[in-house]
Amino acid sequence: MKIIFAGTPPFAAAALEALLAHHFDVAAVLTQPDRPAGRGMKLAHGPVKLLAQACGLPVLQPASLKQADIQRELAACAADVMVVAAYGLILPQAVLQLPRFGCLNIHASLLPRWRGAAPIQRAILAGDTETGITIMQMDEGLDTGDMLLKKSCPITPRDTAQTLHDKLAPLGAEAVIAALRLLEQGQLAPEPQDGALATYAPKLTKEEARINWADDARRIACAVRAYNPFPMAYTLFDAAPVKILQASAFDEPGGKPGAVLSLDKEGILVACGKGAVRLEVLQRPNARALPADRFVQGFAVRPGDQLN
Repeated sequence: MKIIFAGTPPFAAAALEALLAHHFDVAAVLTQPDRPAGRGMKLAHGPVKLLAQACGLPVLQPASLKQADIQRELAACAADVMVVAAYGLILPQAVLQLPRFGCLNIHASLLPRWRGAAPIQRAILAGDTETGITIMQMDEGLDTGDMLLKKSCPITPRDTAQTLHDKLAPLGAEAVIAALRLLEQGQLAPEPQDGALATYAPKLTKEEARINWADDARRIACAVRAYNPFPMAYTLFDAAPVKILQASAFDEPGGKPGAVLSLDKEGILVACGKGAVRLEVLQRPNARALPADRFVQGFAVRPGDQLN
């Protein structure tokens, strides 16, 4: 089978690497245009582009797929299928119809739960105990196409968005290889999604990562995990923003939401609207992340202090 691959970040690179390892014929690679990155804001290549170039694959980086010239270039590939993983650009109907078997998307949730841009983070934020990968036949809707294959993955109480991503990336690669083998054999069985069960995973914002201490302690602890490594949960210590990288929730009664209840070598215990949260790893601006017992050595925190 001849394949066009579309993807940009590490999650997608894992799938492209698997396709090449299984000797699929990748005719072209679509990836987003290079973006400025780092302190020097120099143009940086994404992981998919770097892998494709290292393997000598043709790389296309259009800003949009709506233009006739890029659609003609894709049509000239005469692909059997397009595999899409975290590409980041909308595929218009004309592109969806180009390959003989259409476009297959590697989606990081068990659809129809968590359609949208941030399924990994939203699953953790909601306190889900399971997620997974869905290989989906793409249509013009937002992750609304027929489901072709699923693989599940547990979410542990200590998983962050990063650790869960690192589990799902190879699982997605494994799933798409399995789906393509079934497609070759004519054995894929499309299953329509039940729209009544759909939930949505909107893109993350930095604003939502500011902790509301009036919230439930368990939800706050989930937020710390969900927003790690981006946009990173944070609070204010004496008007200074401090990122929180690791925290645990407790049911014990607290006090005024945001009040520091106690400090010990395990962390800083803070009252919430319900229960309390122990802050275990923190990071000041322009400093490195530190365990709480080391953090308080350079940042005065006392029981009774109020976090905003």
